[in-house]
Amino acid sequence: PVSPSPQICVSRCPDRYMTFLTAHGNAASMDYYRNFCTPQFKNQLKAPLEVLKDKECPAMLIPSTPLARRCFPAIQAKKGVIMVGNETTYDDGRGRRRNVTELLEGARKANVVLETRQLAMKIFEDYTVSWYWIIIGLVIAMVASLIFIVLLRFLAGVMVWVMIVMVILVLGYGIFHCCMEYAKLKGEAGSDVSLADLGFQTDLRVYLHLRQTWLAFLIILCVLELVIVLLLIFLRKRILIAIALIKEASRAVGHVMSSLLFPLCTFFLLCLCIAYWASTAVSCPTPDPLSSHGVTALPSSALCPPQTFNTTNVTKLCPDAQCLFAFYGGETAYHRYLIVLQFFNVFMFFWLANFVIALGQVTLAGAFASYYWAFKKPDDMPAFPLFSAFGRALRYHTGSLAFGSLVLAIVQVIRVTLEYLDHRLKAAENKFAKFLLSCLKCCFWCLEKFIKFLNRNAYIMIAIYGTNFCTSARNAFFLLMRNIIRVAVLDKVTDFLFFLGKLLIVGSVGILAFFFFTHRIKLVQDTAPPLNYYWVPILTVIVGSYLIAHGFFSVYGMCVDTLFLCFLEDLERNDGSAEKPYFMSQDLRRLLRKTNKGQPDA
Repeated sequence: PVSPSPQICVSRCPDRYMTFLTAHGNAASMDYYRNFCTPQFKNQLKAPLEVLKDKECPAMLIPSTPLARRCFPAIQAKKGVIMVGNETTYDDGRGRRRNVTELLEGARKANVVLETRQLAMKIFEDYTVSWYWIIIGLVIAMVASLIFIVLLRFLAGVMVWVMIVMVILVLGYGIFHCCMEYAKLKGEAGSDVSLADLGFQTDLRVYLHLRQTWLAFLIILCVLELVIVLLLIFLRKRILIAIALIKEASRAVGHVMSSLLFPLCTFFLLCLCIAYWASTAVSCPTPDPLSSHGVTALPSSALCPPQTFNTTNVTKLCPDAQCLFAFYGGETAYHRYLIVLQFFNVFMFFWLANFVIALGQVTLAGAFASYYWAFKKPDDMPAFPLFSAFGRALRYHTGSLAFGSLVLAIVQVIRVTLEYLDHRLKAAENKFAKFLLSCLKCCFWCLEKFIKFLNRNAYIMIAIYGTNFCTSARNAFFLLMRNIIRVAVLDKVTDFLFFLGKLLIVGSVGILAFFFFTHRIKLVQDTAPPLNYYWVPILTVIVGSYLIAHGFFSVYGMCVDTLFLCFLEDLERNDGSAEKPYFMSQDLRRLLRKTNKGQPDA
């Protein structure tokens, strides 16, 4: 909707109260008032009612101040009294006096804009005086991420086993505490009431005074403790294999250090995809100026050219008619299928973004696979493993990557469509439709997660063997299914280590930034810059540190997954003979009690 009131650009905002009725007939006042009339107002002898009816001039002027290229009433408070231009009332141009408090609603919205602008300016000032310290904090996060990845070669086993022991000890203390509470409540009044007799209580502390509650906690904790101990006994060797693979991944990253910077290339290509999608989405609904203006106050909805509208006979037939903006688009085939084009644009965005991610994954997988399948590490590795893998991916595997990205993009577009339908059906009362839609959303969410998992491992098999997408996906899926327990153990161990690493890096850098920017470090107390809001650089450092740690660990995670699939293939394809020697490291061979004939392990 477009407001019919005159809106024009002025060189300066009005600085006094004035109405058109009082200014009419006074040459000096009229010369000032004309600055706020439309260019069509040229006949000063025209009757005031006709001028106001044709909306050539505003009915009144109010002292205003410029804000965001708009003129807003200059409201101020003096001794608790709201005033505009030192007045508490004003003439509305129709002979009535109004209180300036009626302008407060508009001023209140203007104040929000003003306060937001001031906040943005203060935040910008904080960035100008602290940007180099923010960069130093991000560099510290980068160095800490690199050090953590290197230390995993030596500390992965220690961290995993310490965590397992800590979980067992915590559960043991919980069992001991439950026993003590259960024994302490013996003989107390009301403690022998059963949970069924007590029923549901809003105050959950009531249940803590029952012996049966602590008995239930005791049984649950004992079962958990027993399950963890049994898993530890039966999965001990698989946990050791997972730790050995994580250590081996640290060595592989050390030999392919350029892989840690490769996420920057993926990020740059994703930015290009986003920019292309956004520019296409904005340029699609470009309006036709001859068909985007409609005639109002007429029985018909005829189109009108705004340039020549005042010279037509429409204004004579209907004096209140105006040529205003009505809608985007027209009646051409392009405009009729605009929604289809926008839908196709969204689909292409998902396809391109998934292709870029797939290209990054297959490149990293190829580089780390070249490390694993080098019999003498790192002497048998290519000179530039990352660039070699990137070249192979572009030359030989573009079709496979495009097909895998297409499958994932189709599922993602279906999910977006379901979210759109869910948004449109929020006001509907059909509970069955809502239930069905929720089930479909859940199913396609699970399907997307599964396809991402399958694609990731398929790209690793593509990097190893160079087979097409379907063959690689089938081989990867069945290979993982034959080793499902090893997959689960390795996945949980790596998830724990990555969580611990991100928490350690982001937490330590964030705490350091907090103490620095709040002037709590005495050694550099005078070095820290003065800030309006100390949380601005602190949050920037925390978010940046998380993104840096996530980028480093995403490379490390791809390395672990690649070496794991190579390890499984090595076990199934080779037997340690001279014709089929194992390519795994000596630590893994010693752990599995495997040897290469003629090459005893040290």
